[in-house]
Amino acid sequence: MKTVVTVVGARPQFIKVAPVSRALRLTGGVNEVLVHTGQHFDFNMSDVFFAELEIDPPDHLLQVGGGGHGAMTGSMMQKLEPLLQELAPDAVLVYGDTNSTLAGALVAAKLHVPVVHVEAGLRSFNRAMPEEINRLMTDHLASILFTSTDVATENLMREGISRESVHQVGDVMFDSALLFAERAKARNALLVELALEPGRFVLATVHRAENTDDPERLRALVGGLEQVAAELPVILPLHPRTRNALARAGLSFERVRTVEPLGYLDMVALESQAAAIATDSGGVQKEAFFYRVPCVTLRDETEWVELVELGWNRLAPPRDGGVAEAVLSAIGTQGTDAAPYGSGNAAGAIAEVLAG
Repeated sequence: MKTVVTVVGARPQFIKVAPVSRALRLTGGVNEVLVHTGQHFDFNMSDVFFAELEIDPPDHLLQVGGGGHGAMTGSMMQKLEPLLQELAPDAVLVYGDTNSTLAGALVAAKLHVPVVHVEAGLRSFNRAMPEEINRLMTDHLASILFTSTDVATENLMREGISRESVHQVGDVMFDSALLFAERAKARNALLVELALEPGRFVLATVHRAENTDDPERLRALVGGLEQVAAELPVILPLHPRTRNALARAGLSFERVRTVEPLGYLDMVALESQAAAIATDSGGVQKEAFFYRVPCVTLRDETEWVELVELGWNRLAPPRDGGVAEAVLSAIGTQGTDAAPYGSGNAAGAIAEVLAG
């Protein structure tokens, strides 16, 4: 039986690992060892996802959380290297574009263990984003690359990645959306608690360093969301990075209603009932599309360009006046119906390739 070590550490990765781990168990022939770096470590950012998405507890918890990019990635590598030497896996599986992704890929490659990258080929073409560096390096270290869309596959071809290494399987987040849809629909307690009327509120998320670490962009975001909140309720699950950045900048929300970070099911319950979603998260952009809710991306660019082309997403870089106008004008709009992320069996396709 083959052994695959899966390295995860951040909230978006837990959503992706749930259907893939399940598919690996059903397929057989692969023994998965789950390693959690600890990049996201508190209950609302980690534990609740394992519980709600029925993910087995990690086999190894490295407890590396906080710190700058270099310190965090280096600490993860220090702890991963002896562990991978001990486990001697047939492959190391990583997801997305976090520091945990890069640390797993670098250590595996240096130990001559094949790297498998799920959600390969995404590009913002903005190297000021740490996530872009992580994606690029991981893709060029990987032996097997699983892409979600035609655009992602084309990006890899342009960069000279061997076509034989690339498997376009669809999006595992779509798998999760289908897998847990009924359970999420039943989660209306939060809407009742927050006194929200379906279709009469905006859901917002802000966490990317390009927004939180730039005082001018952060000020424009706060001002824009406050303007929207004067028209209808705005709910903002507050990421720890954003909370700290607001404090450093001396900024606060008055009309916007902030709540603690939410588990997957509560988040989906809000996403699916919102009038519009404003976010700088790649995953939330896709989830908005899954539930056919108009989305405004609070960035200069997006990796999910197909959602802009289909009319479900629009870009609103955080500048004075632009955020509120984009969010309010998005409400009530619809894009073209399409299926750019596959049929919902990406995890099964990944499991078959790894088992074979």
